[in-house]
Amino acid sequence: MQLLLPIFPTSTVMITASLGFYLKDDIVTYLLNGLPIDSHPKDSLKSFRYTTAKLVVMGLCRQVDIIKSFGVSEDSVIRSVKLYKEKGVQGFFEEDGRHGKCHKMLPERRERIQKMLDKGMSNYSIAKKEKIAEGTIRYALQQGYLKKNDSRSSIIIK
Repeated sequence: MQLLLPIFPTSTVMITASLGFYLKDDIVTYLLNGLPIDSHPKDSLKSFRYTTAKLVVMGLCRQVDIIKSFGVSEDSVIRSVKLYKEKGVQGFFEEDGRHGKCHKMLPERRERIQKMLDKGMSNYSIAKKEKIAEGTIRYALQQGYLKKNDSRSSIIIK
């Protein structure tokens, strides 16, 4: 039986003595002793976090190796490893449910605010009364969740 030496492409960036990665055609490929073990698209942040967390949990490298090799924050790597240990693969790819939704603008509050807007109250006074940021109301208006009743537009100037 012949022993195979680990041979890495010249563009490989070494994470440890036996683990490295290289970028080709916008695909990041991870190599262990010269053999590919994983890959993902260059711009896929979720895949990157999953893959690097998996490498750490499998004991192929340390968190500090990932931090130094990719220039990412320590907190990011710690969170990714924790997420991998708690939820596994699905933790990285499941829908979060909170993105794209304004958690402060629940249906009952939206109805109250819309009634106040219809009465002509200012965003500031409504925000103060509802104990939310004025920007929350502006965002809801911008997204179309609320409609501003602009009484000035109905005045005809002669």
